[in-house]
Amino acid sequence: MTVSRRGADWRFRFAAQRTTLSALIVFVVIFALYGLNHESGFSPNVLQTAANKGVLLALVAVAQTFVVLTGGIDLSVGATFILADCLASTIVLGSPLMTGLGIAGVLAAGLACGLANGLLVVYGRLQPIVATIATGAIYFGFALLLRPNPGGDVNADLADAVTGQLTGGIPTSTVVLAAIMLLVWVPFRRSFWGRAVYAVGSSEPSAYMSGLPIGSAKLLAYGLAGLFSALGGLMLAFITYSGEASSSNAATYTLNSIAAVVIGGVSLFGGSGSAIGAIFGAFIFRTINDLLFVFNLDPLWQPLFLGFVLLGAVSLGAVRLLRLRNRLDLFDR
Repeated sequence: MTVSRRGADWRFRFAAQRTTLSALIVFVVIFALYGLNHESGFSPNVLQTAANKGVLLALVAVAQTFVVLTGGIDLSVGATFILADCLASTIVLGSPLMTGLGIAGVLAAGLACGLANGLLVVYGRLQPIVATIATGAIYFGFALLLRPNPGGDVNADLADAVTGQLTGGIPTSTVVLAAIMLLVWVPFRRSFWGRAVYAVGSSEPSAYMSGLPIGSAKLLAYGLAGLFSALGGLMLAFITYSGEASSSNAATYTLNSIAAVVIGGVSLFGGSGSAIGAIFGAFIFRTINDLLFVFNLDPLWQPLFLGFVLLGAVSLGAVRLLRLRNRLDLFDR
């Protein structure tokens, strides 16, 4: 009886993580193809560049994941990302103490942006898309006030350490990303509040009837989304050593974060998926971009190709959901 119960537990865990494992396998295959066709192969510099670009999108994708799990969409993650970049290029410099206070200020600003979104959705009862379009414009306006022209500076020693390489050529940014996920995502996923967020996304009426704190769970999700967007902006400042209020970057990272979430197996209907899958989705999306460059595909055709990739990922997720009679069946296969 015990053996069969353990077997059922393992089957349940495997089913729950199946989309994440699928995203990991796809990433390994695509990155291997990229490395084998790159003129420098899997050199440390190639790995470092790919990791730094991937981590930027991964952090914004994780931010998007928190909101998507509740059944919403956050269209302000890109603007918060850019605001954090501009703010970091202003205050993350000087002595170690001043740099630390600057980092805390950037993260606090991101958290405040996320909580503002949550307050509008929970207590203002606005649709997430509508609320975050409006707040995204406001956050980008603040970024323009801080950086009407590209420039600024950050603590160069810290920037070099975070975006460089460890012994053996391991990109430091990937280690930083793993540490952040261990400190934030793993405790969140296993906590009461994490289960509440998943429950709200699965069925908000059922979560309400079960006595779960729906409003608090949504506020937490939006707050964490702002925090991770700010972490991405901070990393961007470390990579570029400056800040820039770029509307195109804000829009690109917002849309790409949604793409990464979908490719990583997170359901846009809410209640299903993992931030780990979204990270692999982000690296898949970035590697596809690099792969198109390696194969010298005409830049005019690249957006079309990427659009088909995203459409295919969304369609697969939609077909899977349409076949289900109950969302609990997601974990029963």
